[in-house]
Amino acid sequence: MLGTLFVPQKLKLKSPTPLLFFFHGPPWIPELAAAHNGRIAVVSINIGAGSRVYAKPFLNPKFFGNLLEEAESKSGVRFNPITLAAWSAGCGAIRQIMSTPEYYDRVVNTIMIDGIHTGYIGGKPGPVESQLEPGPLEIFVKLARDAVAGKRRVIITHTEIFPGTFASTTETADYILRQLGLQRRAILRWGPMGTQELSEVRSGKFVLIGFAGNSAPDHVDQLHSLTEYLNWLK
Repeated sequence: MLGTLFVPQKLKLKSPTPLLFFFHGPPWIPELAAAHNGRIAVVSINIGAGSRVYAKPFLNPKFFGNLLEEAESKSGVRFNPITLAAWSAGCGAIRQIMSTPEYYDRVVNTIMIDGIHTGYIGGKPGPVESQLEPGPLEIFVKLARDAVAGKRRVIITHTEIFPGTFASTTETADYILRQLGLQRRAILRWGPMGTQELSEVRSGKFVLIGFAGNSAPDHVDQLHSLTEYLNWLK
């Protein structure tokens, strides 16, 4: 199996059992989050850097299904519902998996943690208003639209980090909101891990939270907030 299956000690396996696939970052972080949650098993996948690295294995449309079957075989139970969560580059895996209709229908929760990116048309940001390459964002718009309609749960978070050579998570979040006709509500309150929330959008089962911070530690705090994001699915 690509990745590691972890079953919290207090979770009693039975069919069906909820399962989280988490992409990118040390396995102990999603495992600790699952242990705190107590109601979900987790498969952690950490295979390198860059969203293309995470998307590549899932270009084979059968690959994710094989991972799920192997996890069920080793545990002896059927996993359901399925949640996909990813931090940073790991969102490339979610983009590719959810582009397969079979898995789109099987996965009911998705959490994208400060990791939805795309390129700029022309290869660089514009002097006034940048134009984003829409292709890599289409699946996230579709997920968000279905969440607004109450068909699934979708959580998106972003910081204020501006990479420069490709679109920031703030820019991609704004793009998704424009496609949905939604607007942010300005807020100022403490978030998980001592982070500072600046804006939010809540509609149906769709949640998008904007956080302060433009440094690497701010980005990493998003990863360590996974325990709280899982609680938001309730």
